[in-house]
Amino acid sequence: MIWELGCRTLHFGDQVQIMGVLNATPDSFYDGGRYCEPQAAVAHGLEMVEEGAAIVDIGGESSRPPMYGVAEEVSVAEECARVLPVVDGLRRQSAVPISVDTVKAEVARQALEAGADIINDISALRHDPAMAEVAAQANAPVILMHRRGTAATMQQNTHYDDLPGTVYSFLQERVCLAQAQGVERVAVDPGLGFGKSPAGSLALLGVLEHFLGLECPLVVGASRKSFIWKTLGLAAAESLAGSLAAAALAARAGVQMLRVHDVAATLQAVRLVEAVRSQALC
Repeated sequence: MIWELGCRTLHFGDQVQIMGVLNATPDSFYDGGRYCEPQAAVAHGLEMVEEGAAIVDIGGESSRPPMYGVAEEVSVAEECARVLPVVDGLRRQSAVPISVDTVKAEVARQALEAGADIINDISALRHDPAMAEVAAQANAPVILMHRRGTAATMQQNTHYDDLPGTVYSFLQERVCLAQAQGVERVAVDPGLGFGKSPAGSLALLGVLEHFLGLECPLVVGASRKSFIWKTLGLAAAESLAGSLAAAALAARAGVQMLRVHDVAATLQAVRLVEAVRSQALC
């Protein structure tokens, strides 16, 4: 699987692609407030590229769960004001593929015009009916994630009779819908931590190879999430080792892309997993 992004190319082959998280927000669950200023955000994006990030994912609205306090609802104008200077600044200084993390079609449209390449829609095209049209017109790939409810409600009901089957069926349906609306390139994300209990997220982490059957690039974001540090009895700031373990498990399962906060450390972990896998195949 190869995505041609203008003069940039993403290869989803033997090596996991690392997507660096860049939150231009005051209230994201782990690093909210660190990169609110565009100069600081661009500098961090360039740092992640130096560390080996294949993609930088820029977001201007927090999707944190209610346990951290209800996330601020952000207008299109405010989200654009946060995101666009970072997209523009990073694009001027780097050829790295840029993803915009948004559920709003107008934010995605303006970000693509500013130099972004990919739309990361955690609502899987459900929040804004115009999103598919924006993606199709720009020929932009879209990442579709499973989430039950909204950021405010997603943890109110985390029971599933068949969690892997429910997530698989949802993603399969959303992929078909996206393609029917002209979105030619789609990746899928099972949404660890989004509308799942800690046990549910751990269970999905253990069966990620199941989602390879969707025949789309598989994206996983486990980095620093509460199901890791709650399981280990730690705080989010102490969850790097657990996040690396989750990344290694995902890489071992064959995931094509990892969305992470700690690029350099994650890259080392997954490259060792890949070295082991290559020897096992010999």
